[in-house]
Amino acid sequence: MSFPIIDMHCDLLSYLAKIPGANAYAKDEITCAIPWLKDGNVRMQILAIYTDVKPESMSLATRQAQIFSELLEKHENDLAFADADFLQNWDKQNCVGIKASVENAAGIGNEDATWEEIYRQFDAILEKVKSLAYISLTHHTENRFGGGNYTKGIGLKDDGKKLLDYMAGKRIPVDLSHTSDLLAEGILNHIDSNQLDIPVIASHSNFREIWNHPRNLTDEFAKEIIHRGGIIGVNFLRAFLDPEVPERLFDHIFHGFQIGGEKSICFGADYFYTKDFGDPERHPFYFPLVENAGKYPSLLKSMEDKLSAENLEDLAYSNALEFYRKIQS
Repeated sequence: MSFPIIDMHCDLLSYLAKIPGANAYAKDEITCAIPWLKDGNVRMQILAIYTDVKPESMSLATRQAQIFSELLEKHENDLAFADADFLQNWDKQNCVGIKASVENAAGIGNEDATWEEIYRQFDAILEKVKSLAYISLTHHTENRFGGGNYTKGIGLKDDGKKLLDYMAGKRIPVDLSHTSDLLAEGILNHIDSNQLDIPVIASHSNFREIWNHPRNLTDEFAKEIIHRGGIIGVNFLRAFLDPEVPERLFDHIFHGFQIGGEKSICFGADYFYTKDFGDPERHPFYFPLVENAGKYPSLLKSMEDKLSAENLEDLAYSNALEFYRKIQS
């Protein structure tokens, strides 16, 4: 049984922007290289525009948006823009459909940017990449918009509210994968109290109920995403699964189904360039079961006796496909 794959998050763009001599086809350099995506039958891949909270964050985001555009121009035999037409004609596609996202809104507005500059940057990125699969307000740390995963006591700031107001109605989901719990709560409250038209997802997050880590979702937030018709992409990084137990990946996936996420659970592998990462305890970053994007067929096969064919199809691509068909229609 072989299904196409939608993956909600990888960091190919930041690798191409930051690493000298980087090559989107280098299988030995990055686990989401284009040949790995093709080996894994990935039919749609979200490419994150990732930045730290630094003065140069906006220029780095601009560079990644440009690289996204160049990938489509240079590799049209392998890549296509995952627009509404691509999604509607899903079964006829033979390229990897790509769509950009923003991981850390510091790339839209660094700490010193004026709001005029932020609006201009937002619009320029959106024009360059054509549409955004989602925006995460923060990464692990705090920024002008709110608190990240590893910050405590910092929720949604006034600038975060202002950015959400600007996102409203543009059919760009807000991503809770890198929020502090207080920020996630603040985002949901601001959307509801102002009746903002913003879908809510977690692009690459696991479940705190299975592995107690601040990077993982509480069941409360997971169920809220499910209730709102959003999607949750299971993350493949060892640190967020359980660093010692490969099978914990299955526990996270099954937990997503068990809490009502039959039509929400999907993949958010989080493949990125790891060779320059300083912490030796994090290596290897992925278990052999999911060590690169070519592993999807064997991963699905390993769950054939654990999930129904319908559940496997939903997990592989159908849940994410229906979500994006709905918001892009």
